[in-house]
Amino acid sequence: MTSLPERAGRRCHNALNALHSALYFSPALGKELSPYGIDDPHAVNLASRSAPLGAVSAGTVTATFYNYSHALVARFVPQVWDAASPETVLAARLRAVDATLRGLLGEETVYSAEMAEAARLALRATEGCIRSGRPLHSANADLPVPPVDQSPHLALWHAATLLREHRGDGHIAALQNAELDALEALVSHTASGRGMNPKWVMNTRGYNERDWTAAQQRLSERGLLDGNGELTEQGVELRKRLEEETDRLDSRPYETLGAEGVARLTELAGGFARTATEAGAFPADLFGKG
Repeated sequence: MTSLPERAGRRCHNALNALHSALYFSPALGKELSPYGIDDPHAVNLASRSAPLGAVSAGTVTATFYNYSHALVARFVPQVWDAASPETVLAARLRAVDATLRGLLGEETVYSAEMAEAARLALRATEGCIRSGRPLHSANADLPVPPVDQSPHLALWHAATLLREHRGDGHIAALQNAELDALEALVSHTASGRGMNPKWVMNTRGYNERDWTAAQQRLSERGLLDGNGELTEQGVELRKRLEEETDRLDSRPYETLGAEGVARLTELAGGFARTATEAGAFPADLFGKG
């Protein structure tokens, strides 16, 4: 039984995730990794997100990321660790976070009392996270926490990352329970109007039009998509259940923070996220079905 308003945790996560994910669209990340020979955008993304796991194999990355093509992952992992160790990548990642948030939010905001307040609230929420069965969250939880009094924006990003990966790990469990494979999950999410558009998905996750069409066909055979690639009533209901199940599996951090804390963190993080978005954190054509 939850003590929080309906979808309060999801709304808080969405605001925090915008701050977390801004890094992966920032030129600062590629700039920091390029001197080590990591300059392909796919390699930059795969290395920076998987580095907390250590010098892992392609199989480990595919399993934990879930919706990436294994063929794409195997083009760059584990070879990327020959170019730079995970520790080197993590240091570069944190420098890129610093540059990204300063650029999007401004110096005054990153050192503001509101930023420090948000960081402390988000870190408090992470105390409710569960490590077991959540590899990406647990690996990031092993990393040192940036000091709030010195770098509140880095502390907030760290906490946002823990919360994002905690929810993501739980979401994978929900997807598997629903028997949606990696690309079926992406196709159905895009059809809901809430995911990245197909062009972005195929480019960043390593799929092509044939893969996409095949996944649509599988979903149609299950009665989840219609002939126009839109979700059927059954498909809409499945996506709704998936999000509700993910909310349930991700409830403990927000229960730990409490309703008042969640509301305040959502307010603060939402303001930062709006500023970042208005500053161009994300491409204009990133989301939607087109």
